Amino acid sequence: MALPPLTPEQRRAALDKAAAARKERAEVKDALKHGKLSLREVLASDSEAVRKMTVHALLASLPDIGKVRAQKIITELGISDSRRIQGLGFRQREHLLTRFSPQG
Repeated sequence: MALPPLTPEQRRAALDKAAAARKERAEVKDALKHGKLSLREVLASDSEAVRKMTVHALLASLPDIGKVRAQKIITELGISDSRRIQGLGFRQREHLLTRFSPQG
């Protein structure tokens, strides 16, 4: 059974929600890059927009980690390329936090 088409108001609301989510994810990635947020804080976030961010995008936004290193890290840790933050298991989260915890 096909769904009825969206009304213009529903379409506008969906587009606005998507734009807000993209903006929030961009702000989080920028805050990570500049050290205003920690990886632990992002992984603990209750925000739907943040939880739907891919792990690859999250890692690539860390300081001194680019797309290539992010890919290498998720491969080493056995995390799927398409895995989102909300889909990480407890051990995967712990491995990420251990890997990126400050040395000291």
